[in-house]
Amino acid sequence: MLGLYSPHSNSPSAPKKAKKRQQQGEGGSSNVFSMFEQSQIQEYKEAFTIIDQNRDGIISKDDLRDVLATMGQLNVKNEELEAMVKEASGPINFTVFLTMFGEKLKGADPEDVIVSAFKVLDPEGTGFIKQEFCKPLLSLPQMTNLWAAFPPDVAGNVDYKNICYVITHGEEKEDE
Repeated sequence: MLGLYSPHSNSPSAPKKAKKRQQQGEGGSSNVFSMFEQSQIQEYKEAFTIIDQNRDGIISKDDLRDVLATMGQLNVKNEELEAMVKEASGPINFTVFLTMFGEKLKGADPEDVIVSAFKVLDPEGTGFIKQEFCKPLLSLPQMTNLWAAFPPDVAGNVDYKNICYVITHGEEKEDE
């Protein structure tokens, strides 16, 4: 299914104009797909599907409010949601979503990007989040093994900074 999204697809279902642009090296918005590996695109698609709560193919303020509520953020102001949606140039479909990630990741340290994403669930800046905030992520196969490797402490807190380090470096930090 993701072959339809890939600019490298040789699928007969790809439009002729898109194939011609690929051959000529023209970018358009589909060029964003060349920034990521197929497995990364699949992971972003899974994340998009989780956020798109009403399954209409567009991430709206209501979708953001709903997904944040499932993670325990119940009092998000309308202005904050509007600011998130306005970061996009138009409706946030999957291609726009992927483009936004591509723009955010350019020149950024991957660990910092991931830590910033978790900080939404850590307003006090403790470096820990409650395990129940991560329940939507637990359904992703990639996350199941990660949470098993970094179980919560007795208070139910998860050290997300250590998880981010392992994701980006492939090993745990040595104690200093």
